Amino acid sequence: MRRFAVLLLLFAGIAPASAQVWNGALETLPRPADYVLKRSSSYDRTGGNADFRRLPPGGTLTLLDVDGPGEITHIWMTIADAEPYSLKKLVLRMYWDDEAAPSVEAPVGDFFGLGLGKYVLYQSALLMVSPVKALNSFFPMPFQKHAKITVTNQGEQAVNAFYFNIDYRAYRKPLPRGTLYFHAEYRQCAPCKAVVSNGKNLTGKDNYVWMTAKGRGKFVGVTMSVIENADGWWGEGDDMFFIDGGRRVDGEIRPQINGTGTEDYFLGAWDFGGKAFSYQLFGAPVVGPERKGARWSVYRFHLDSPITFTKSLRATIEHGTANDRGDDYYSVAYWYQTLPHAPFPPLPMVEERLRGFYSASR
Repeated sequence: MRRFAVLLLLFAGIAPASAQVWNGALETLPRPADYVLKRSSSYDRTGGNADFRRLPPGGTLTLLDVDGPGEITHIWMTIADAEPYSLKKLVLRMYWDDEAAPSVEAPVGDFFGLGLGKYVLYQSALLMVSPVKALNSFFPMPFQKHAKITVTNQGEQAVNAFYFNIDYRAYRKPLPRGTLYFHAEYRQCAPCKAVVSNGKNLTGKDNYVWMTAKGRGKFVGVTMSVIENADGWWGEGDDMFFIDGGRRVDGEIRPQINGTGTEDYFLGAWDFGGKAFSYQLFGAPVVGPERKGARWSVYRFHLDSPITFTKSLRATIEHGTANDRGDDYYSVAYWYQTLPHAPFPPLPMVEERLRGFYSASR
């Protein structure tokens, strides 16, 4: 349980960053552990080398279905198929403790930070894409009673080979009281609605919404992809976080946390200098030119200080200055909270998720 305790400290904002987690893990190696490591995988049950599953159109593949208490520590998968933008058409869902609605619902690509539907190599503390087409997640995902993970093929062609390994710890004792559960939610606006204003925005009206939650929890990060629908710089939007309902000023609800610009929130500067980069807690793996049709992908993880909330959270960002741009936004927000969670908005249909992706100008 030591690693779990270290991770609880991390998400409480006590541990400084991801490096300390792994240093803590190294310290525990000589010590006895109170868990049994298990794996759910696509290995060939006959003992052969056909270590994959086939996933037909409309089909659902169960990757994990186990009782707790336990904690998923690592997810790996790789997918062999020929359908264009299949990463946007395969839907990943995760359920904790027999809940009816998933706590995680997102296209597979978007969950792993590939919101543009194509593979891009990058490395962060929690999500990594390695050669070739290897998808990795290191988010800790505890569960008290039960865990179930599925992938549904909403495409038109079969996935000929879906490989996966999910490592999890089966604990001998119940999880600590108050343990928070992992959540991830996909959202999009394609396009966002450009707003004509005086260039001022104090209340976050018309902002792009990454997520909303009710309950007690901690926001730990977001991955986001953008397709420009007009020339120019898209990233002047400020991040705004409304914690426990926001704060009231002069009769208006305003955010407790207000940023200075999109590239600032994702810890770059000056339009990212036209250069792609990826670090442990932040990055921009895809950087395009500032013109119509350009594509961008960015991410930020708050492992240094997760954004805590006791009643609710609304995490948002402007699309342009005071929401004056109408670009396409695709995102997945990641957080931990108590169960049950508030209902997610309906997942957009495949046609909506791919709107604009096949345009000749893109």
